[in-house]
Amino acid sequence: MLKGFIAGLVVANAFEWVAHKYILHGTHRAGKSRWSPSPSNMKSHWEHHREVRKTNFEDFGYVEGLKNWRTQNEVLSLAVAVGVFAPLFYPVSKGMSLAVFYAAGNYYYIHRRAHLEPEWARKKIPWHYDHHMNSNQDANWCVTKPWFDYVMGTRVISSPELQERNPLGIALPPVLSDILNSAVNRFRPANWVENKVKNIENVMA
Repeated sequence: MLKGFIAGLVVANAFEWVAHKYILHGTHRAGKSRWSPSPSNMKSHWEHHREVRKTNFEDFGYVEGLKNWRTQNEVLSLAVAVGVFAPLFYPVSKGMSLAVFYAAGNYYYIHRRAHLEPEWARKKIPWHYDHHMNSNQDANWCVTKPWFDYVMGTRVISSPELQERNPLGIALPPVLSDILNSAVNRFRPANWVENKVKNIENVMA
């Protein structure tokens, strides 16, 4: 069951990457606006981006809770994901099915806390802080852990203080972190950019 649970966490992180990139941000189209299979989710997410850029990473929609339409949208989307994937994985692995519930709850907790406590986010999930405040907002797709951003080569770091201690985003003894960093830097290093603020109104072009 433990192996299944761990496998479920890896799959959930991959889903974070895919859903964030293709559903929430949408796909660029030449001469047209972005396309998403769920336009309402994309609209909600870009409103979230605009709010965060105006308030230095805070989103008070989370204070309003379910009274806020964007919060409603996020909770409903997570519930749909659980409703689809938990039963789908159950015949294969009860651990994977359990991981779906955990991953959804953990995602909401981390995302909500990050945008209510920006300093906590800078320290604990700097990859997501970079996603919003970096000059390149089409990068850093993972929220809870940066695993698939390293796998897919989409971890973009804007400054040394926003570089996680290791690509797992997990507290490890310095020796293990150094070994992991060395291996990842050799085969799949993160990218670096200057942290210049873009006009958020043009970001959907």
